[in-house]
Amino acid sequence: MQYIEFEVEGEHYAVPISDIHEIIKMQEITEIPNGPRYVQGVIQLRGSIIPVISLRRLFSLQKDEYTKMTRIIVVSHKEELAGFIVDRVNQVKVFTDIQPSPYKTSSAYGNYFTGIGLSDERLVGILKLDEVLL
Repeated sequence: MQYIEFEVEGEHYAVPISDIHEIIKMQEITEIPNGPRYVQGVIQLRGSIIPVISLRRLFSLQKDEYTKMTRIIVVSHKEELAGFIVDRVNQVKVFTDIQPSPYKTSSAYGNYFTGIGLSDERLVGILKLDEVLL
């Protein structure tokens, strides 16, 4: 299976390429009051309103800082679209091995990952979209 690898604050993550709707440049996000703290707001994409999630906020990292490399990865999951703000998109990857998440299932972070992808260059956390898109 192929994955799109991306970075958030120097760490490497991935989602299955089959879940990717498209990858777009950062754009203005309309904030929605009283939403979950990790939901940055919404964008309009060809007539559809799409929620945008800050993975930095979700993972309790430093505040979002956008650069020319910042992207929104729009995923299609369970017939709905959502976006993730990432620092940069790296490449399409095929992992030589995928190990289970090292976190116990009761851990908040463990619920976000289906496993850890092993490649020649690095370890990559594979996001579990069912949990990230609650």
